[in-house]
Amino acid sequence: MKKKILIADKLAAAGIAALKANKSFEVIEAVGTPADKLPALVADVSAILVRSETQITKEVLAAAKKLECVGRAGVGVDNIDLDAATERGVIVMNTPSGNTIATAELTFTHLLCTARPVPNAHKTMREGKWDRKLFSGIELYQKTLGVLGLGRIGAEVAKRALAFGMTVLAYDPYLTEARAKSLGVKVASLDEVFAGADFITVHMPLTEQTKDMVNAAAFAKMKKGVRIVNVARGGIINEKDLSDALKTGKVAFAGLDVFEVEPMAPDNELRSLQNLNLTPHLGASTTEAQENVGVEIADAVARVLEGGPAENAVNMPTVDRRALEQLRPYLGLAEKLGFIIQQLAEGQGRVEKLRITVEGRVTEFDTLPINRAVQRGYLRNIAGALVNDVNAPHILKRQGVAVELTQSNNESDYKDYIQVEAHISGGKSFLIGGTVVGKAHSMRVVNINGHCFEFSPEGPMLVLENKDVPGIVGSLGTILGMDKVNIATLALSRTDGKATALAVYVLDTAPSDNALNLIRNNPAILSARVLRA
Repeated sequence: MKKKILIADKLAAAGIAALKANKSFEVIEAVGTPADKLPALVADVSAILVRSETQITKEVLAAAKKLECVGRAGVGVDNIDLDAATERGVIVMNTPSGNTIATAELTFTHLLCTARPVPNAHKTMREGKWDRKLFSGIELYQKTLGVLGLGRIGAEVAKRALAFGMTVLAYDPYLTEARAKSLGVKVASLDEVFAGADFITVHMPLTEQTKDMVNAAAFAKMKKGVRIVNVARGGIINEKDLSDALKTGKVAFAGLDVFEVEPMAPDNELRSLQNLNLTPHLGASTTEAQENVGVEIADAVARVLEGGPAENAVNMPTVDRRALEQLRPYLGLAEKLGFIIQQLAEGQGRVEKLRITVEGRVTEFDTLPINRAVQRGYLRNIAGALVNDVNAPHILKRQGVAVELTQSNNESDYKDYIQVEAHISGGKSFLIGGTVVGKAHSMRVVNINGHCFEFSPEGPMLVLENKDVPGIVGSLGTILGMDKVNIATLALSRTDGKATALAVYVLDTAPSDNALNLIRNNPAILSARVLRA
C-alpha cells in the first residue's frame, strides 16, 4: 500500500514532482486547507509537508494516526507542536541550510538600508522631491557589527560584514574560540555586544531564553545611534521597547522582517515610524531558496518514509549518513540488549536507571544513536510498536527511569563492546553486554550479570541458573525433547568460587508452561525463565 504524503502549504514544484515520481507514495496537495478541515485530511497520511502557514497542532497530530514525520520547508518550527509530536513519536524535520544565503543577503540589505536610508529617499523621489541633505547616512566601513547567534546564517552575515571592513563581535553560547578564529570574529558576551556594537543583527531561535532578549534594559546598554536588524524570529526584540528607543533616537534606525504577531496588524505603531524599515517576512523569499528548501524537505521526508535516517530532525539526534552506516550493526545490537535487559529486570522491582557503557572503535562515532537504540529496545515490551527514537526518552522520563551513557577507555577483550545495566530500587542490578563479530557483523551476547560466554541472541532463550552438579543438561534435554523443543545452541558459564552455573539455551521454539514447570521442579534448578530476542 502506498504511503500518503499531504502537502499543506505551497512547495517548490521540483520537490512535489520528486515525491510524485516515487511509486511508493501517494501525494495529496491541499494547500490552503482551513484549520478546522485539516484533522479529517490527515487521518491516514504518513507525512505532512508545511511551510509557516499551516499550524500542526496537538489536535492535528492526534488525528494523524499513521503519521511518521512532519517536514518544514524552512528553518522555524513555531507552527508545529513539538512536544505533542515528540510524545507521539513523530519526527519533525526542517531545512536549515536551504534558505541560508537568502536570509543572510536580506539581513545585509536591511543593514545597508539602516546605514543609508534608501527606501525613504525613494519614497520622496516618487513624490517629486529632491532632498539630498535629508537622507545623509553613515558607512559600514570600520564600524562594529554585533551578531547574536553565529549559526549558518549568522556566519554568512559575518563573512559579508568582514568583506565590508567591519569588526564583528559574536555572541553565541555554543561558539568556540576555534570556530570564532576560523571565521575572523571576536567572541563576546551579550553585554559586550550591546555596549560595543554600532550595528546589531539577530540570528537566534525564539525560545524562553531568547524571548525579549533585546528589551529596554538592553537598549540602555547600547551606544546612542545604534542600528538594529532582525530577520530571525519575532519576539526576540521587544517591539514596544524598540519603538520607544526609535522615538528617542537611542536606536537611530532599525530593520525588521519578522514580528511578534504575523501578519502585522494594520494599526501597529511600528508602521508609522520613519526610521524603521519593514518587510513582510521575506527571509526565504528568493527563487533559489524556495527551490532549495522544497527539494531538500521532499528528499528528507522520502528518505524517512523509506526507512532511512532522519536528517535535520529537530526533536531527535541527527547523525551524518556515513557515520550512521558505520554505526548500523551496533544499533541493532544496542536495541537487542535493551530488549533483553528489560526482560531480565522485569518483576524484580522498579528500574531507576539504565547505564549504557560503550567501549572500542564504536566510540569514534557519535554514540547518541546507540543510546536511543537501547532505550527503544528497552521500551518495546512496555510501549509497543509505536516507540521510536523520538519518543523513547520522553516515555522513560515519564516512567522515572534515568539514562546514562559513558564511553570507556578500559581495555576490553573485544574491539567493540556495548554494555547495559538496569539498576533496580533497593540496590539490585542486572547487566548484559555484547559485541559484533566477523565481516557480517553478527551479534553476540558475551556477558550476563558477570557471567562470560558467547551466544547469538536469536529466538526464544531459556536462561537457567543452577547448582553446578552433574545431570542438569541431560535432564533438561529430556524435558525439552518430550516437549518437541529443539536446542539450537548452548552457552554455559560457571561462577568462580561458587557451586552454581548460568546457562543460556537458544531454542527453535519456546517451551510450554508444563515443560517449564518440570524444569523448575528440579531441586538443582535455582531459576528458569524464557527470554525473547
